[in-house]
Amino acid sequence: MADILIIGETCKDIFVYGECDRLCPEAPAPVFNPIEVLENPGMAMNVQRNVVKLGQKCHIYTNPNWKHITKTRYVHKNTNQMFVRVDTNDDKIERCKVEKISFEKYKIIIISDYCKGFLTEEDIAYITHNHNCVFLDTKKRLGKWCEKASFIKINNYESAKTAHTIPDTVKDKMITTLGSRGCTFKNKIFSVEAVEIKDVSGAGDTFLAALAVKYVETENIIESINFANTCATQVVQKRGVSTV
Repeated sequence: MADILIIGETCKDIFVYGECDRLCPEAPAPVFNPIEVLENPGMAMNVQRNVVKLGQKCHIYTNPNWKHITKTRYVHKNTNQMFVRVDTNDDKIERCKVEKISFEKYKIIIISDYCKGFLTEEDIAYITHNHNCVFLDTKKRLGKWCEKASFIKINNYESAKTAHTIPDTVKDKMITTLGSRGCTFKNKIFSVEAVEIKDVSGAGDTFLAALAVKYVETENIIESINFANTCATQVVQKRGVSTV
């Protein structure tokens, strides 16, 4: 039996790598010549991929039409400079039926909410009221609806956007990632090794997965944060949406 259940929406990540050495004559836009295309499951399923790579069994509850929800990035092959990202059908994700999910057989529930309509605030509140160990990662503005979550992973940009809506009951649950500076938890900074960053795509998914996997093993959030920092530092040194 798996110890972890992941709930959240999934897309297909597509990376089109190519070359560009001129502008088009009719507009000041680069001419992109595709060379290589790489595809992999993204968003919640990327969390799952990282959990599995870290040796932990898990189940996932996600949108069945995920292969039709795409994020296509056009990237210069040599420099890894992204030209543009094209998202399609991310308004075609139906709301999940959380009341049909059995929570009790899992040690940890990970909510990977990209705010595409799969989960509402009420759905997340329902999950957190029906399980005592929920790790939440959401693009929504935080509020009292998420105060029953055990830990909330958020990046510094999202934290700034939601700062005025965060109740005191939530602040001590927040683990705020700071990119190359590591993360903070309860006003303490957890720094990371300085490395050459190639791509930050999916690094938050890796952090969340590693955080939960280590917590299953140790039930120690400080050890889990340090492990999550280490794993996220590894993936930002790779191209694309990568796993540890």
